Amino acid sequence: MKWIAAFALLGLPAAFAQAPAAVSPQSPQVRAQSTVVLVPALVRNAQGEPVFTLKASDFRVTDDGVEQQLTLDEETGGEPLALVVAVETGRAGARKLDAYRNLNAVIAAVVGNVPHRVAVVGFDSAPTLLLGFTSNADAAGAALRDLEPGDKGAAILDGLKFSVDLLRAQPPPWRRSILLISESLDHGSQTTLEDALRAIGDTNTAIYALGFSTGKSEAAHYADRELPIHTGGNGLENAHPNPPHGCMGKDPDPDAPTNKAVQAWGCLTQLAPPLGLATVAGIAAANGLQRNVPETVAQLTGGEYFHFEDARGLVRALVTISNHVPNRYMLSFQPQSPHPGFHSIELRLRDYPRLKVTARSSYWADN
Repeated sequence: MKWIAAFALLGLPAAFAQAPAAVSPQSPQVRAQSTVVLVPALVRNAQGEPVFTLKASDFRVTDDGVEQQLTLDEETGGEPLALVVAVETGRAGARKLDAYRNLNAVIAAVVGNVPHRVAVVGFDSAPTLLLGFTSNADAAGAALRDLEPGDKGAAILDGLKFSVDLLRAQPPPWRRSILLISESLDHGSQTTLEDALRAIGDTNTAIYALGFSTGKSEAAHYADRELPIHTGGNGLENAHPNPPHGCMGKDPDPDAPTNKAVQAWGCLTQLAPPLGLATVAGIAAANGLQRNVPETVAQLTGGEYFHFEDARGLVRALVTISNHVPNRYMLSFQPQSPHPGFHSIELRLRDYPRLKVTARSSYWADN
């Protein structure tokens, strides 16, 4: 049940405030005794343009439903930035490498005219450091230009965990961000969803995710493996029954999920067939998986998610990110007697219903 709850939390962020105890509080990351929680916020009008004129009193933040006292750093946009570009080179990512060949200029635009350090991580079934932190944005562009196709893995969570660990070594005053480029579904990660979320909460890292979907093939594979088929008369049977030791056992199918949280979700859909049918409908209708890891972690950390299919769409999304990164309000609060474990936070504007706010929605607290 723990794995099902953890995966449901990742797939349905709005449910977090309803079940914070569903995830184990062991080894949480934010040390509230001495650490404030950073809440960078992007505010946009109806035309999508950043708004710069707000004060701390215009915002309201709650921590598990309890309002907190906010502080606004008036000097924003000039803080140093540590950025990890994490790119999927395996599985479907191997077919996207040509889109990354000429990104020098836009990577430089993302880091902007502030002191910065950029690293590049590639991942297939395992993450690899392709370029250690450097102040030379052109070197990051060169590393992306020279990417080689990986294997059949797409270990997104492992790539994120690896990237977060790199950011931990950067100076505390620096802003920390990950630029994630991947497909929507994790394939082969050893990192649990719970540990990935803890790691993200530990560093107050903002994740800007650019995703390409493989929805049609994923839908076909899901339908073939998970949905019941008619056997004649009124009988129903799964074309691919569970592994010998149950639905959480090791599956001999090489394409079966290897992440236990994903596998647990599959077990749940077998117990609730309408849920499985809704999953397939979501894949087919939205051309993406209901369990979109990049989109979800972007939402959790206060970053942004963009869908792209080709080099032009990728560059367009990166230009938008470059305009948003330096134009955020740097808000913070010190939790009042926080409980250990997961915390759901919500940032709103008090009197501006037509403005849209993008901010992180969670963090982890230590004992």
